[in-house]
Amino acid sequence: MATITPSTAEIVRRSGAVPGADYLLEVEGVRKAFPGVLALDDVSFRLKRGHVHALMGENGAGKSTLMKIIAGVYTPDAGSFRLKGQEIRLTSPLDALRYGIAMIHQELNLMNFMTVAENIWIRREPLNAFGFVRHDEMRRRTLALFEQLDIPLDPESEIRDLSVANRQMVEIAKAVSYDSDVLIMDEPTSALTEREVGHLFKIIRTLKSQGKGIIYITHKMNELFEIADEVSVFRDGKFVGEHAAADVTRDDIIREMVGREITQMFPKEIVPIGETVLSVRDLSLAGKFHGVSFDLRKGEILGLAGLVGSGRSNVAETLFGVTPATAGTILVDGRELAVRNPGTAMTAGMAFLTEDRKETGCFLLLDIMANMQIALLRGGYATAGFVREREIQTLCLQQKARLRIRTPDLEEPIINLSGGNQQKVLIARWLMLRPKILILDEPTRGIDVGAKAEIHKLITELAGQGVAVLMISSELPEVLGMSDRILVMHEGRMTGIVDRKDANQVAIMDLASQ
Repeated sequence: MATITPSTAEIVRRSGAVPGADYLLEVEGVRKAFPGVLALDDVSFRLKRGHVHALMGENGAGKSTLMKIIAGVYTPDAGSFRLKGQEIRLTSPLDALRYGIAMIHQELNLMNFMTVAENIWIRREPLNAFGFVRHDEMRRRTLALFEQLDIPLDPESEIRDLSVANRQMVEIAKAVSYDSDVLIMDEPTSALTEREVGHLFKIIRTLKSQGKGIIYITHKMNELFEIADEVSVFRDGKFVGEHAAADVTRDDIIREMVGREITQMFPKEIVPIGETVLSVRDLSLAGKFHGVSFDLRKGEILGLAGLVGSGRSNVAETLFGVTPATAGTILVDGRELAVRNPGTAMTAGMAFLTEDRKETGCFLLLDIMANMQIALLRGGYATAGFVREREIQTLCLQQKARLRIRTPDLEEPIINLSGGNQQKVLIARWLMLRPKILILDEPTRGIDVGAKAEIHKLITELAGQGVAVLMISSELPEVLGMSDRILVMHEGRMTGIVDRKDANQVAIMDLASQ
């Protein structure tokens, strides 16, 4: 197997398929081990030109690891790769890009203090004769790319000022800008609303018509059957099977993914609803939302729905003191509370799972134990400056087992975990505090179908124990399936609260679009 050089990569990149080659990309016998974990075990994969090939599997099944190998991020311990029938070897992400392989990562890799245009063309900036960046030309190229993809963003906007959904669209545009033959999308719709997902699918169909091959990782079954031509299933680092998407059902895929049947995705149970725990009156945050009022009762799951930009996450952050309110009142157990910081909210019995686990949730350089216990250290588990480590470790091990967090031990750096397992660690962090008010912003984003059912069951159990739950989700089936009532927002204002018995997708979308 010859080592890649840029010239070799360009030869393969520009050439057509070798005569007799049926596949754009072929991967055979890939193995990859990390300390204590065999991530991939003799895995094979094939991608046809002009097709969307979906990868399905639980978190930790090996999907993202395989894609990072194909994108040159990881080097495999064994295995071979053929692009257009020619054997290749990938040693870096730049190698992959030279070959025409681009990846949109699940965890966005944009630079917050640079503009949209600078992020898209980094290392490829148009220069003048003196070596200075031609910003006017870079803007022109970005606008042309956005026109092609129908993305209504200003190239001069800074990434830090964009919503998660718009950052995702920038990542997609950046990958498309390489004019790659193979485009890998790892959970590209995790931060998108239904309308934005439709826009993405329009882009994907355009790329398919141009002969591009797209590898699509998703946990959303409806997306699989709408956009995919083929589907491959992985379980515990092994390849389980490949199917034409038209030949399998949702239940077939789930059985292969988890090795068992998921009989109830939304295990909503009717539990006693107690007294009001949280009262919000005319809550406002200048420039974000205004006039939000609701009551949240013991044992209730209150869904919070709305399109991206409606202010849902801003409400959650204000309740928890991340961004203190500019007007309105918050009452906990009937007492008015001035929530000026998260510490005040935690003391009052609140816990908050944030929307973006990478940016505002995980301490990526610390281990699992440290990430779990960090909230406990202000909750009575530190005495005279000494941490009661044995008690905390016991609690962490209990949560590891309860949430089925896949890791060899608690000393593993959290950055080495899959996105779904990172999410479980963050949920465990807050459950150990035994909160009476639990605010969940996209609790199942990036979590596979088996783990999603487990998280839904856990939320239902917590409500049954009297915890008051405020749950934000961009997935309407999740909101409808789990909530006792649904509060809907549009452009920073409440448009209604709907009881479970009256709620359906049409009613919610009507309110979300007002």
